[in-house]
Amino acid sequence: MPPYNFTAMIYISEDAKTKVLELKRAANLTDDFFLRVSVVGGGCSGLSYKMDFDNEARPNDQVFEDKGVKLVTDLKSFLYLFDTELNFSRGLEGKGFYFVNPNAARTCGCGESFAV
Repeated sequence: MPPYNFTAMIYISEDAKTKVLELKRAANLTDDFFLRVSVVGGGCSGLSYKMDFDNEARPNDQVFEDKGVKLVTDLKSFLYLFDTELNFSRGLEGKGFYFVNPNAARTCGCGESFAV
């Protein structure tokens, strides 16, 4: 994998970290799996977030580590995700995972898509 980029990052909250590690354990994934975060076209605002566990590096991957969780994104997605924080809510709204993205000009009501 390419070297870590510490000038801009993707962050993870403590609640999201706890849930990611819980899901990783439940799926019996080894330590070589990381959380791949990306941006894809779609959703009511034009762009949507995508998350998967992965263990294969790709050319131009951007690699980050926050609170002991390795987060990986492709370069194109990173242009939309820099300085974004992945959060998790167990609240009454039942939001689950959501992103706090300072680069988004607007987001949809459900918080799963955004526009720049």
